[in-house]
Amino acid sequence: HPDLVVEVAHPKIIQESGAQILRYANLLVGSPSALADPATEQQLLEASRRWDHAVFVARGALWGTEDITRLDAAGGLQVRAQWAPREPEGACRDPRPPDPSCHFQSLRVTMATHPDGFRLEGPLAAARSTGPRTLLYEGPVRGLCPFAPRNSNTMAAAALAAPSLGFDGVIGVLVADLSLTDMHVVDVELRGPPGPTGRSFAVHTHRENPAEPGAVTGSATVTAFWRSLLGAARPLPGCCQLPSRPGIRLC
Repeated sequence: HPDLVVEVAHPKIIQESGAQILRYANLLVGSPSALADPATEQQLLEASRRWDHAVFVARGALWGTEDITRLDAAGGLQVRAQWAPREPEGACRDPRPPDPSCHFQSLRVTMATHPDGFRLEGPLAAARSTGPRTLLYEGPVRGLCPFAPRNSNTMAAAALAAPSLGFDGVIGVLVADLSLTDMHVVDVELRGPPGPTGRSFAVHTHRENPAEPGAVTGSATVTAFWRSLLGAARPLPGCCQLPSRPGIRLC
């Protein structure tokens, strides 16, 4: 039997066969967007525990994974109420009393690239650029993954890194930018709750990942995935290791 099965094709592979694979081997998921489907996540968890095999999830292009996880574990990332877009008509009002139409956006991931770099499905497949920079989607990551399964993996990894927010609390933004012909740009914006002075802890990372024109995956992401694979296959400091406990964990 193999020690590890690696998926790098499409989230449907995980959704349709992931639980069955876990009967025979550990699994490295290269399409984290598959776990936006609650039934798939539950099936993987149950199969992992039943067959004593681990589910590793590649972090891909997500920068600062460990820091996000640590802050989340400390209670620094919490959804206050339902999400609302940034447009003026949906702007957050005073949360006292709590406004059900909005919350402070704790974790927001924006992915921008040239329209040729997207592989969109469903209603997003008909989306067209209306100018140099077009907003295609802004909302909970769970709503994006089914329609951009190959372009939402970084956002899905963020949802897994911050389980208190999860796929419903992490905000994903997809942008078509005609100027980004040879790169993918990922911005991660993180904001904690207000402190004693009223100010909030905040981090903003900006990652420019070179990519071939029309490519779904940037060159640095390939390197990051290779490191995840090595970490799942043999001990590496701070990464996944085999053998490992059952469950789902980023690597």
